[in-house]
Order: sequence, then C-alpha cells, then structure tokens
Amino acid sequence: MSISASSESTILPTNAPAAASLPVQDMVGSGKAWGLCTAVDLKDCNPDFIRDADHIKRYVLELCELIGMKRFGKCQVVNFGEGRVAGYSMVQLISTSLISGHFANDTNSAYLDIFSCKGYDPAAVEAFSKEFFGARRSLATATLRY
Repeated sequence: MSISASSESTILPTNAPAAASLPVQDMVGSGKAWGLCTAVDLKDCNPDFIRDADHIKRYVLELCELIGMKRFGKCQVVNFGEGRVAGYSMVQLISTSLISGHFANDTNSAYLDIFSCKGYDPAAVEAFSKEFFGARRSLATATLRY
C-alpha cells in the first residue's frame, strides 16, 4: 500500500477510537493506545540556550519532573555536525520509553520528540519547551501509537 506525499489522509488501525472523548493523555494505557508520541518543533530559539549542554540537560530534568517520567541512566548530549546540521543532539531514556532532541545552530531551531507508554499532556510539553528554550514560535503534533 502506498500513500502519496501530498495525501491528507490519516490511516488509523481498526482498533483506534473514532473520536477523542478523553484528553489524549488519558487515552494511553492498558486496553488503550500503547503510547503517545509528541513532536515539538521550536523556531527562533534563544541561541545561547540551544548551544548550552547544561541547559539542555536541565531541560530534560525539569521536563521529566513536569510530566512525571522516571529517567533511566544519564542524559546524553553531543555536539556534532557541520553546516546546516551542526548542533547538539540529546537522548534520555525514561522508564516508559525516551526523550530525544536535535538543536540546529544554523536556524536556531529545536526538534524534540517525547515518546512514552504512560500518558502525559502534550500541550504542557509544548508550552514548557517553548518557554525553556526561549522560542518565538512552536508547533506540536501528538500521535497515539497502537
């Protein structure tokens, strides 16, 4: 089965709910969706914030506290790449999955992904992330995973 790149269709598994009658964070768990994945794109971030490994690590600590996630191991933050892709990348395992991020120096943008099989509030993640990195604009997409 193939889907065109310009398609506006959404393909959901047959056991997906037809309409959300609950907040998305309550749609995850036993007998519900397996997990929740939120992608947060931040634009026009404070350049000092996205170029500071300690600031990025502090973001992970505070985000995990905000959404009630237990960190597993240390947060990895590595600065690498050249040109357009230069910047930090971050990975933090959590007991229910992982948090990752990519910080683009060239455009002062950040691309964050939070995946967990425990529910959380995607709107709270977006608002917190936007403020923490001093972004002027943000866009978040939440996807239930079945």
